[in-house]
Amino acid sequence: MEFDNHSGHSRQISNIRIDRSRLKQNQYTLSLLQEGQRSGVIPSQKVYQIQVEVVQVLQRLILRYTQGASTSVTTETAEGIMTSLLYAIDAYALQYENPEEALTRLNLESIKDIHSKGVELLRCYFEETKQLYQEVKKIKLDVPVDAYHLTIDESLPVFIKHYDIIFEAQNTMASIDYPLAVDDMRLQGVFYIRQYLERLRIETEFCRFFSLQDVMFVLINFGKISRFNYQIELFNMFELMINNAVFSLLSGGKPDNVRISGIQFEQLNRMLTAAPADQRTKLIHQALDQLQKILQTNQALIDYIDLYRGEFVQRVNSAAKIGSFETLIIREIKEHEKTMVFKLDENDRMSDIQMRSLVDRILEISNSEEKALLIRRHFVSLHDYLDLLHAGCLFNGDYEALFRTFGDIELAILAKIIFYEKLRDATHDFSDIIEDGIEAENEWEIHYIEFIQQLEDERIKAIGNFIYEINYEDISFH
Repeated sequence: MEFDNHSGHSRQISNIRIDRSRLKQNQYTLSLLQEGQRSGVIPSQKVYQIQVEVVQVLQRLILRYTQGASTSVTTETAEGIMTSLLYAIDAYALQYENPEEALTRLNLESIKDIHSKGVELLRCYFEETKQLYQEVKKIKLDVPVDAYHLTIDESLPVFIKHYDIIFEAQNTMASIDYPLAVDDMRLQGVFYIRQYLERLRIETEFCRFFSLQDVMFVLINFGKISRFNYQIELFNMFELMINNAVFSLLSGGKPDNVRISGIQFEQLNRMLTAAPADQRTKLIHQALDQLQKILQTNQALIDYIDLYRGEFVQRVNSAAKIGSFETLIIREIKEHEKTMVFKLDENDRMSDIQMRSLVDRILEISNSEEKALLIRRHFVSLHDYLDLLHAGCLFNGDYEALFRTFGDIELAILAKIIFYEKLRDATHDFSDIIEDGIEAENEWEIHYIEFIQQLEDERIKAIGNFIYEINYEDISFH
């Protein structure tokens, strides 16, 4: 008779549709119970019973944590164990595709049994994660990108060695530096690391479709265009390779020919900038479709490209809006090509109307890199750059994004302006000045000093060498 009652209640719950938008990834069971109670599927009395059972399981876990010595621990420890307990229960509930079914199981089974089953699921997920790690390690790219190697060789092994399924299941236990093209930071613990490895494997497999020489071509020229040391910066290699593969297709080439020439770049820049937004979006989707057809045997990669589509289309449209694909299309940069150098002639200065118009456009953009691209596209005069830096349209990370686009000469000119008093007697070494720092008056100067201080010593020295070759009167505009 009891079995029949349970079956009837199960059918009753299955006929109710849960509002999935109210469910939280990291508090799945709690939000599921709240939604069940709100919709009248689970009475308050049952929810209270579940809460009591959770506390009972917590007490047993605390006793286990203290190895039977005590049922009392610090509040912080108790909260951590409780979070781990709920994480295991979430693991059990999340295995059901429909939240209605998960709610049925919570209504019928004891929390003690659900927790035990959740822990076993986490053990299985952990074993899968360890296997994924071995697969990623086996196909690791032989490229000089520090964050990529440190994540695989050091950070991920820390998680595998120290992950605690019973008492700290929710903790990631490792610092992951290498960014994915598509990441879900809402996940925690083994759920996050397992997904991270799944996606890192997919990204690595895609990069391995290209020769190491072609990958290095993209990385080296990306570093030149972005004006930073690609070996130590944080960026995603999959994005660079798939972007150039798509741009190759759009320029009439093959997807495996990621070496974009200067001529191809100019053609793509004109075509994508001139095209209406809907036509441009259509072209990108067609190229991605074409790329997916070539990869038809790798369904996981096809699905991952679909996850990346929206972000890529947005970046292309943003670049077209500001009229520059400078950092999005990685083309060959010849060694003799010079970086942008400020024009010092007063006649090169833009009008007040032009400046106000550009400042308004900059304020409308939220992405720091897009702001920097717009500025580089329209500003050439040192006078205009200084007006811009005082205009109050840049905030926090905007300054670093802009300073990154400057070459050593431009940075030296700005240093000459900021550190004039200390530099004019030629008794202070630039490296020492940077290390000591100064009390800057303007916000942009503070951000400039912070930016220079985090550069490598060799580049600071190179900037310093340029400083002493610059005549201050040549750059004075007062």
